[in-house]
Amino acid sequence: MEKGEDGYFRTQVDLDDGHYDYKFRVQSKSFFLEPDQWIEVIDPRASHVDESNQTAVLHVKDGEPIVDDYVWHHDDKALPQNEELIIYEVLVSDFSGGEDDSDLRGQLKHITEKLDYLCDLGINAIELMPIQEFPGEQGWGYNTHHYFAVESAYGSSKDFKHLVDECHARGIRVILDIILNHSGSEAPLTKIDYNYWYRSEPKDPEQSWGPEFDYDHYDENLNLCPAQEFVKDVLHFWITEYHIDGFRFDAVSQMGHFDFLGQLTEETSKQAQPKPFYNIGELIPESPDATNLEGPLDACWRDGFLHQLLPVLWGDETSIDTVKELIDAKQSGYLGAVNAINYLSNHDHDRLMVQLANHEIFDETAFKRAKLGAVLVMTAMGVPLIWMGEEFGAHQPKTLESAKIDWTLLKNDRNHDLMQHYRGLINLRKDNYALRTENVEFFYEDPDSKVLAYIRWNDEGSRVVVVINFSDQYLADYEVKNFPQGNTWHEWISDYDIEVHDGVWITDLPEYEAKVLV
Repeated sequence: MEKGEDGYFRTQVDLDDGHYDYKFRVQSKSFFLEPDQWIEVIDPRASHVDESNQTAVLHVKDGEPIVDDYVWHHDDKALPQNEELIIYEVLVSDFSGGEDDSDLRGQLKHITEKLDYLCDLGINAIELMPIQEFPGEQGWGYNTHHYFAVESAYGSSKDFKHLVDECHARGIRVILDIILNHSGSEAPLTKIDYNYWYRSEPKDPEQSWGPEFDYDHYDENLNLCPAQEFVKDVLHFWITEYHIDGFRFDAVSQMGHFDFLGQLTEETSKQAQPKPFYNIGELIPESPDATNLEGPLDACWRDGFLHQLLPVLWGDETSIDTVKELIDAKQSGYLGAVNAINYLSNHDHDRLMVQLANHEIFDETAFKRAKLGAVLVMTAMGVPLIWMGEEFGAHQPKTLESAKIDWTLLKNDRNHDLMQHYRGLINLRKDNYALRTENVEFFYEDPDSKVLAYIRWNDEGSRVVVVINFSDQYLADYEVKNFPQGNTWHEWISDYDIEVHDGVWITDLPEYEAKVLV
């Protein structure tokens, strides 16, 4: 192969149509090898990888290299805007597939088979934990080795395209969790020239999970920052080849480089036009400024919501101001309704049922607390996210080992009832545009009884009122004062009409329960 002025090595080989294994033999510049040592590496831009043989796989059709020959069918379907989203986070291997064999890995095709369930639930976006090729057969995928390849244990490139296509057919967007902070330790670029692509030392040794891309390194000969160009190409590839609708950037705090992140957000949104696109960041500690006017992201995972809400649900002493802050994200510094993503749990945390069990809360009491949590997630300012199985009370503890969802739980009355509760609240969000705004007003609060009432609204007349009793006391004939104008309201969860006279609603408020009125 001969090196061109653009830094790439090339040669031309005429190949008949078919599949070919290949790899590169290079003289490494990496510090952990002998100087100019000859090594064999997989193509860093390979779209298919055979890890067992340590080769890339090339598909040739009509004399040209292709990813595959999938034909898209549903590119013309309208997709929901960011403020409309109800996101469902999925780990492919644990979501579904082989229900009779709890050890069998789920694959992409099994998510496609479950799309009707997600549609019935009301989900209109799935966020997939990393699906780019990583080493081994089991894991979360946060140690990416091959950035352009679908994890082979999950299925083929065509399986993923079919999933995306079928999602779009149902009005469901697909968001991809992606790791731009670091690579897996055996990624090809680490072996070719480590210090050209990666920092020589981690930014924060206590928060380092692998070789960290060096976005500051500038190549004077090529007049570019190589790591930046590589990552731009990665994102462009997944948008154009797989038609995805958003990214969730992992470990943005460790990645730093907000200027570059802002470029990525701007470029990906343009590349996806005319379809909507959503760029989400994980920042711990939280940094709402990253989503505001000068910020690089559309939204951030709001970990503070979870950390403030869980103690309320398991009965710790909680101030009413704390509850107000988690409902109104503006009090935490978020400006817009799409900037904050709220959740009861995600892959980084134990599920709510585990958290409640750790505090000796079980059975009917636990399901009641879960229902209250769902109301707060779905009616707070921001975009709701559900960790797979949360909607019916899945209770596997957090683990890197296989922990498939137990779908048989839905045969139990309590679990099925919780799922129906989520389904109703999701429909509430879809039917009432008030919940897609940043408008929150607290019109009644009683710190002694732990009662809080708020209204969400938009300028076109949509209104939703939520009344919460977050105490362990049943409050009979309770007077909720300063009630918004309008005599007749409908309680959404239990499906009955109420009358409000002179701004006072008299009702029973059971412990750890919410009333939702439209």
